[in-house]
Amino acid sequence: MADKDKPKNDVDGEKVDDQAMADEWAAAMEQQSEGEGSVEDEWAAAMAEAEKADVGKGKSKDGIKNSAELGNIQTASFESFETSAPPSTGTPDLEVILDIPVTISMEVGSTEIAIRNLLQLNQGSVIELDRLAGEPLNVLVNGTLIAHGEVVMVNEKFGIRLTDVISPSERIKKLK
Repeated sequence: MADKDKPKNDVDGEKVDDQAMADEWAAAMEQQSEGEGSVEDEWAAAMAEAEKADVGKGKSKDGIKNSAELGNIQTASFESFETSAPPSTGTPDLEVILDIPVTISMEVGSTEIAIRNLLQLNQGSVIELDRLAGEPLNVLVNGTLIAHGEVVMVNEKFGIRLTDVISPSERIKKLK
């Protein structure tokens, strides 16, 4: 087959002869085997050097220390990073929680109605609650009942006067 008749491959925009590529690859392989040695031989030599260095430092071929070196083992001592707990005085430090904000709400009353009735509400509608007029309101802190009270007016603003504060033990009983 003449050079004109040989099939050409397009590699990176250049036409390349298949036979020329095969010849270059064979030459490279031959040069590697005749030259400095194969890659496997270089790795074997490097590993042998590393083994000799380890054995000279008191390690066997598998990296374990020789018995002569084991006599010099010392235990390490470390400082304790634990801090001593503050002495308990029996009363908790309330300063930690005094600046935490809470939400106070007043509940006049409540009721349950069907969604059909809720959708029919408009301006002027009246919703009947479960409390009688004059009954004390519930005072809630973050949703937890803490007291009962009554509505008062202070400088043209609404306020609430606490009439009954729920004890902490009663609050805990209601949580359960």
